[in-house]
Amino acid sequence: MSSFKDVEIIKAANIYFEGKVTSRVIKFNDESTKTLGIMMPGEFEFSTEKHELMEILAGELSVLLPGDEHWQTIKGGDSFEVPAQSIFKLKVKSVVDYCCSYS
Repeated sequence: MSSFKDVEIIKAANIYFEGKVTSRVIKFNDESTKTLGIMMPGEFEFSTEKHELMEILAGELSVLLPGDEHWQTIKGGDSFEVPAQSIFKLKVKSVVDYCCSYS
């Protein structure tokens, strides 16, 4: 899906890591939410309350998921899932454009 219809967009940005990671919240009529964002190169650790599906639209990163010992390389067109109530780490190699879906 390259576009969304009939949504509410929260104008204020979520800004993390001194502006190296930013996103905007999109709310859907079915009460689901997504974020669209950009990550600049760097290393980041995130925690999540909900299950996440991270779709990488462009760029490249490595992810260390909970319980894994090895980093996975993820490129534009790929995705990965993060379980609810967990912490994961990212090494962003080039500017990453992403869409995150929560459930």
